[in-house]
This record gives sequence, C-alpha cells and structure tokens, in this order.
Amino acid sequence: MIHSRNRRLRVNESIRGLVRECTLTTHDFVMPIFVMEGENKEEPIPSMPGIFRRSINLTVRECKELFSLGVKSVNLYMKVSDHLKDNTGKEAWNKEGLMQKTIKAIKDAIPEMIVMPDVALDPYSIYGHDGIIENGKIVNDATNEALAKMAVSHAEAGADIVAPSDMMDGRVLVIREALEESGFTDVGILSYAAKYASSFYGPFRSALDSAPKDDMEIPKDKKTYQMDFHNSREALNEVFKDVEEGADIIMIKPGLPYLDIVSKVRESIDLPIAVYNVSGEYAMVKAAAQNGWLDNDKTIIESLTCFKRAGADMIFTYFAKEAAMILNR
Repeated sequence: MIHSRNRRLRVNESIRGLVRECTLTTHDFVMPIFVMEGENKEEPIPSMPGIFRRSINLTVRECKELFSLGVKSVNLYMKVSDHLKDNTGKEAWNKEGLMQKTIKAIKDAIPEMIVMPDVALDPYSIYGHDGIIENGKIVNDATNEALAKMAVSHAEAGADIVAPSDMMDGRVLVIREALEESGFTDVGILSYAAKYASSFYGPFRSALDSAPKDDMEIPKDKKTYQMDFHNSREALNEVFKDVEEGADIIMIKPGLPYLDIVSKVRESIDLPIAVYNVSGEYAMVKAAAQNGWLDNDKTIIESLTCFKRAGADMIFTYFAKEAAMILNR
C-alpha cells in the first residue's frame, strides 16, 4: 500500500495554488525601453516582434499604459545619433541629452514610475564598446570616471536607480562616491555584477546600433570585460565585490541559460537579485510561437516563473507588457 502520494497536492488548481512555492506578479517586471530622437516617431525592431524604438512623447504614453497594467519599473536605452558619438562618451552626461530629457519626461508624467536608466558608453561610442579606447584597449579607470558623470546626470534628471551594465572593475564604488558627493544619497545602484559575453544579445545590439565595430585596431568583441560563459565561481567573485562597493541590487545577465548562476548567487547574498531575460531569449520564443511551435502565452509565463523559482526578485524582460496583460486576464 502506498502511504505517500505526491499527486494528492496536484488534484486541482485550487490545491496546486495553495502549495505553490513561488508566484509571478506584474510587480516583478522591469520593462526595457528603447528611445529615439524626434516627435511622434515609432519604429519596429525586426528581430524583436512587438518591440519598438519610440520618441519621447510616445515613450511617455507607453509608460502610462505599462503603469496602468501594473508594470511600475522601466529600464531606458537610447538610440544615439551617429554625429553625437565619439570615444569619450560625453553625450552620455549632456544635461540636455536624449536620456536626460526622457527620464524627466517620464517622472513628470508618472512620478511613481521607477526609472532605471542604463549606464554604459556603448550607445555613445564610435566603436560600439562599453568603455573608452586607448592604444587599442578598453581602459578601465578613465571609463569609470565617465560612467560616474553619466550616473550623476541621470540622478539630476530624476532617475530612481542607475544601472551600470559595463562590467568595468570598481565602477560601483566610483559611481556610489560620485552620487554621495553630489547629494544623491537616495539614488540606488543596480549593478550588472555577473554579465556574460553572450551570443544572446544580438537583437538588442541591432536595436541600438551598439555592436562593436569591425576594426582591426580595437577588440572585435566584449570578452575583455564581460564574463566568460564557461565560468560560474567567477560570478560570485564579481557579485561580492559589487556588494562591498555599495550596490543595492545585483543583476545576472543573460537569464534562462544562466539560472544556475541566479541560484548560486541567491544562496550567497541577501540583497535583491535582478535577472535579465535578454533580447535573444525573447526573439527565440517569439519566432517559435509565430511558427506555431510553442504556445506564446504559456511559454512566456513558464519562462518568467523560472526566474522566480531560481531566486530572482525582479525580471528585466521585453515580455513585461504582454505578461502583465496575460496575468491580468
């Protein structure tokens, strides 16, 4: 006779819901948003069906809709005009720059929306790299100083949390000190602590035209600063350093192929953990769903729930709006 039957707790949805270990809600989502120059402009991103580059006014409209659906956090990226790009990234801290104007417009329209601008130089670089290049190499400390200026300018515009995604050594401390010295003691830092050099970023880079340029004089990829995907212990080392330097939230990127890293970090720290469900992961699900190979809605919810099960507290995902609509139904 069988005394222990695990299926007793799976008999119906009410019982399954009663014993469910993690629950997905709209408050878990951060929506990445692409912004472009102009007025009343909207451009589809072919490799990311359903995702657009929008001008500021249409971005604000989109943020209002997201907030009404329960998605209360956005992560901002700028499509920078070529004539504004150089090797210093100085446009990144222009008080009248596209990022700064976007932050202010969103906060003016929806004060309770959490705005997390990306802090990295690649959209502003003529080389498509996250750092300043000298003698064919990405230099660390000069890049950190530029990132600190960028972060402070975001705080001045009204950002709630700055999100350095560059993977320079020591940049969290430099940014934290710059924010403190400028009086922005309440502005948080969400650090991309374990960001891997991944093939899953392709659609994102096409959306911003931020891929490294094919130039023999500079690194052809980002492997000298982003992490080697063969490694996991290294991720913990990166995370611990960023925690010591003053990070408030830790990011692991990409997401689904790196759930083991999410789980290891969750066991090691008490800070909130973010995970990035990146553009390549989004594109794969969308392509399969469009071909009828996967159920779109069910696959989205299952994938996002995996992040919560692994230990993430928040999920940066291009599915945020769609997932919120599914959950609200």
